Amino acid sequence: MQRDIHPTYGPVVFRDRSAAEGDQLVLTRSTLAGREGLPTVEIDGETYPVVDVDVSSGSHPFWTGRGRTIDTEGRIEKFLRRYGQA
Repeated sequence: MQRDIHPTYGPVVFRDRSAAEGDQLVLTRSTLAGREGLPTVEIDGETYPVVDVDVSSGSHPFWTGRGRTIDTEGRIEKFLRRYGQA
């Protein structure tokens, strides 16, 4: 492998804000560890960068068994305005 061309690979926490039981945290490794300006969280005395996600296994309807609509960009309202409610 060539030196100094690969991104930093390290521990990162992914946080699902829409999970039913509050903030669900998943500690894993990612190349996002090298990004500057990410917020941090402390887990077991260690500080890790945090990446917020919209959907994870804790909030996805397939895994939770609860059907719901997650609309972060207003697509449903745009559709209803354009075609009306049936």
